[in-house]
Amino acid sequence: MSAARCLRSEDQFRCSICLDVFTDPVTTPCGHNFCKNCINQHWNSNDQYLCPLCKKVFYTKPELRINTLLSEVVSQFRQEAQQKASSSSSGQQAAKPGGVPCDVCTGTKLKALKSCLVCLTSYCETHLEPHLTKSGLKRHQLMDPVENLEDRMCMKHDKPLELFCKTDQTCVCTLCSVLDHKTHKFVPLKEEYEGKKAELGKTEAEIQEMIQKRRLKIQEIKHSVDLSKEAADRQTAEGVQVFTALMESVERSLNELIEKIEEKQRTTEKQAEDFIKELEQEISELKKRSSEVEKLSHSEDHLHLLQNFLSLKAAPLTKDWTEVSVNPPSYEGTVARAVAQLEETLSKQMKKLFEVELRRVQQFAVDVTLDPDTANPNLILSADGKQVYDSDVKKNLPDNPERFSYCPCVSGKQSLCSGRLYFEVQVKEKTDWNLGVARESINRMGQITVTPQKGYWTIGLRNGNEYKAGNNRPVRLSLKSRPQKVGVFVDYEEGLVSFYDVDAAALIYSFTGCSFTEKLYPFLSPDPNQDGKNSAPLIICPVNQTV
Repeated sequence: MSAARCLRSEDQFRCSICLDVFTDPVTTPCGHNFCKNCINQHWNSNDQYLCPLCKKVFYTKPELRINTLLSEVVSQFRQEAQQKASSSSSGQQAAKPGGVPCDVCTGTKLKALKSCLVCLTSYCETHLEPHLTKSGLKRHQLMDPVENLEDRMCMKHDKPLELFCKTDQTCVCTLCSVLDHKTHKFVPLKEEYEGKKAELGKTEAEIQEMIQKRRLKIQEIKHSVDLSKEAADRQTAEGVQVFTALMESVERSLNELIEKIEEKQRTTEKQAEDFIKELEQEISELKKRSSEVEKLSHSEDHLHLLQNFLSLKAAPLTKDWTEVSVNPPSYEGTVARAVAQLEETLSKQMKKLFEVELRRVQQFAVDVTLDPDTANPNLILSADGKQVYDSDVKKNLPDNPERFSYCPCVSGKQSLCSGRLYFEVQVKEKTDWNLGVARESINRMGQITVTPQKGYWTIGLRNGNEYKAGNNRPVRLSLKSRPQKVGVFVDYEEGLVSFYDVDAAALIYSFTGCSFTEKLYPFLSPDPNQDGKNSAPLIICPVNQTV
């Protein structure tokens, strides 16, 4: 009965992770108990802070403290178990795998109770007795059982490693301290142990903090993916809606075109049917007259022929069909007019789409100001850094590797190395200009070529009427209206630079599939003054999101 009760008690004090009696028992918020080291190792090796028993998930690592009441009960249990084991040698436990066995036992190795640093031997309770009773052995240094006792002895002096040399950061014996390390600073192993343990605790806390930050980063990335999916779903739905409307417009226009052509054909066929019916009616009347004439011509009755001759001789009441004809309807321009009407409808829908798109990109507006340290000496910048024009007069400015030495250009102060950027520039009343973005490492000395290959993504106006995109092969732009204000949008990760006619809410041009690897800066060139013909400034405008 007593043995069974003892067994049940031991089961109650076993950690469900290591299956041994609790060591430093702690209690989780869900009420379950574990060895402190066991639960920490369990959490450190998993992605979630999960209770091994009830599977409850903790989103942050719980702060665990020793359960003092349970710890005292476990301590009492251990003492009672040791007392029961000492009352009978048969009560001693056999050494478990990973435990320290008695070095003296033959056959079944019992669990060691102590290790002797002098004998370099571990002893079970029975074989430890001489060290507790004999005067010569009582002086030996005993410690809790450990394996590899040889590693705890000084290889040179065959003495226990009891001191820590702070100078050489190594464990030494007492002889080492007076012989090989006599000028060094020493502390007891326990003192250094406590210090290093505190450092390990700090290191563990730092590692746990790093783990937590990375878990938060994982959550952040997953959240970004979720947001991206939501945006993709919205964009897909919007695309389906727009293209469905476009297809319906095309189908409706096609149906209207076919109906118009068929209506013309029906009108032609009706006219022809009416003419044919009238002609057939006249033919019937003429046949009747012909029969009467033929009959009269064979009459031998002189009086009858003469009396009816005039009425049959008179011309029948028929229509003059000489000028009558059925002309096929003209279909010239029918398809072209239908396409033109469809194009007008699509243009209206496209304008609405670009208005929505422009409002979206305007959300990424940045307050851009011009950097005077980059401005060509011919340029005049306003005090607030929002306007620039060419003066045709070169100022004497200090040398600056960031300054455009030859071309009338200037960069913005703000840069972009990730995310999105948008700004607007007024180009009103100018005959020549160039604007966009440029990478940080562009060549600013001498003549420059504004192409993506050289690090520039720009559009511009030349000679008052030639709009071009500065591609590797310049693209001539055909614009329906003359832009007064140009919006510039950059999506760094997407590799996209787009230009908008702000007032018309129309897309001017886009550079797509760009590969950005360094900072991008706003780039403006008001171009030469041309004796006042191009004296109007380029003006960076505040973004008004009311389009």
